[in-house]
Parts: sequence; C-alpha cells; structure tokens
Amino acid sequence: MTQYGFYIDQTRCIGCYTCAVACKDWHDIEAGPAKWMRIKEIEKGKYPDLYLAFLPSPCFHCVEPACVKACPVDAIIKRESDGVVVVVNQELCLGKTKCGSKCLKVCPWEAPQFGVEENAKMQKCNLCIDRLENGKQAICVDACPVYALEVGRMEEIKKKYDYNINTEGFTSSDKLKPSVIFKPKIQ
Repeated sequence: MTQYGFYIDQTRCIGCYTCAVACKDWHDIEAGPAKWMRIKEIEKGKYPDLYLAFLPSPCFHCVEPACVKACPVDAIIKRESDGVVVVVNQELCLGKTKCGSKCLKVCPWEAPQFGVEENAKMQKCNLCIDRLENGKQAICVDACPVYALEVGRMEEIKKKYDYNINTEGFTSSDKLKPSVIFKPKIQ
C-alpha cells in the first residue's frame, strides 16, 4: 500500500501561519476554533540563551490511526489507495456533544477539529486529496513562502531526506506510526 505523508523542515518554518490561512481559505473552514493546520510555538531558555521553533501540525495520516478505531459509527476511514485518513461521512458523525469527541481524545496531536456550532461534526486535514488527485501539492505546501513543507509518498520522502521521526514539540508513536519526517531545529 502506498502511504502519503509530510516532510516538515522545522529549520525553515518562521511561524508566519501562511499554511494555516491557505488551508482555511481553500477548504472554506469558518472562522473559529477549527484549524486543520495549526502552528505550535516552542519557546525555551533564559536570556541570553533563548530558543524559538515553530512546528506546523496538520493531521499526520497515521499508518494505524487511533481516530478511525475510536469512532463508534465508522465515520472516519483510511483510504487504502494512498493511506490518507479522511472523514468520509459527515452524516454518520455523531458530533462533538453526542459522541464526546472520542476521535480527538485518542489523537496525541489533536488533529480532529470541531467548530463552534452546537454538536459540531468532526473535521480535519484531508491532505488536500482533491489537489493530489490532480497532480498538485497540498495547499499548505504551495502557500509556504519558505519551502518548509512537502507532501508525497512516504517511501520517496524517506529516500530524499534524513529519517527523523521526532523533533522539538513532537514525539512519534510506534503504535500509531504518523506519516511524517522532520528536519529538526536543533537547540
């Protein structure tokens, strides 16, 4: 099975949020708390030895996604053709209130997102499958002004870049196997 995922160059990310804004715009995500791409700010140290890093944080399209297993109504699936984890059926999703956000609770990276509306349905990064199927990169990749992101087949990403599965602000999981490789920003 082909598995698509992310390469994230933490040394390049400047925390400009362009990827997050482009994602919200492309997918028509309403203003509010739902963000398919989030940017984590990591601050450490004490003056004059300060450290600042940023970490783009979408859904990492795990090989063994906990959210799929946690969904009580099978509203979330992992596509066999490319390994993308998508919410297929908003009609099946019980919503935040009725379900209790089981998918969010089991995701260590908080990828499942909910809007502000009553009993909001789960939504999350779908790796821009509409764009990938048309030979384009994900919108976050195209929008990044510093080329800190790439989406592709994991076997190709692993060949192209050093194999780092952990970085500042992110610890991988052998159980879930997130589909992401990093170039970490070293402190």
